[in-house]
Amino acid sequence: MTRNFPAGGVSRTGEGTRKALICGSVAYDAIMRFEGRFRDHILPEQIHILNVSFLVPQLRREFGGCAGNIAYNMRLLGDIGVPMATVGRDFGPYRDWLERSGVPLDHLRVLEEELTAQAFITTDLEDNQITAFHPGAMQYAQRNTVDAAHGVTIGVVAPDGRDGMIEHAAQFAAVGIPFLFDPGQGLPMFDGEALRRFIEQARWVALNDYEWQVVRQKTGWDERQLCERVAALIVTRGAQGSVIHTRDGRIEIPCAKARAVVDPTGCGDAYRAGLLHGLLYGLDWTTTGRVAAVMGAIKIEALGTQNHRATRAEIAARLAESFGAEAAQAAFGPPGAPAAAPLSTQLFTGTH
Repeated sequence: MTRNFPAGGVSRTGEGTRKALICGSVAYDAIMRFEGRFRDHILPEQIHILNVSFLVPQLRREFGGCAGNIAYNMRLLGDIGVPMATVGRDFGPYRDWLERSGVPLDHLRVLEEELTAQAFITTDLEDNQITAFHPGAMQYAQRNTVDAAHGVTIGVVAPDGRDGMIEHAAQFAAVGIPFLFDPGQGLPMFDGEALRRFIEQARWVALNDYEWQVVRQKTGWDERQLCERVAALIVTRGAQGSVIHTRDGRIEIPCAKARAVVDPTGCGDAYRAGLLHGLLYGLDWTTTGRVAAVMGAIKIEALGTQNHRATRAEIAARLAESFGAEAAQAAFGPPGAPAAAPLSTQLFTGTH
């Protein structure tokens, strides 16, 4: 059955009232570099008795998780992204970082009996990766509820605990808050029936090109059939840019100009922050996709997922550099237009 939606995002409202609730993971990423090749240390004929150890002289501990990453990038844009997640007793340093970055902490629930979700990622010289992931507090994401957050304009259901993703999608739908479904790394947890249910509840769907092929195979829906159920399907394609599918057709979004290609980790989350900017302000899809592309380009220039810096004015300048002055004006208004009000002057409701 075809569902009818506005052509772009939500309606424009007064400054300071646009807020996105981002249901997803908040995690630590331990990133290690092995100065060798895994294939030189793993014998295929002995894989059944695998017992190997790698010396990793380089180690970084980064703040990550989809909800934290998206909220951080939204803050760079001058927007309000409120992460909703469950975290553990070791959350202190990450909390301090988010607080310094101006990200709201209202809906981060600390579970003292658990550790914060953590990924341990080892990369070799050929960019092969071995990752171990401990979900920790994330597996109790369903303890948070959407109705605890007030004044929310749109929502996001991003990779999180399985039960949390299911319940948060249903809660957004029940209270009539349009949301972006972004299953990401959580995609393998769901079969075709569950994915069809998510899509029926969502307003928008965002996937990378591989994830789109998985969703297409599991649901049996092509672009046209999926767009009968949502306002847009956004598919990112790495260096090939992205495509936004709507009932009115296909919109190609090229990559924005990156000054260096340093680390693609977290580019998808930065891109989604750009999408949310467009949706919050009711921008057309071409402008929305261009803002998203610029955010991905800014992110790829830095190591880690939350180490890049940019002001709203700098983002507008990068948008003009890649897509022209008219694109920047469409996204942010004329040069010199005021940015969103500082976080300290915004009104937030909800429990700490």
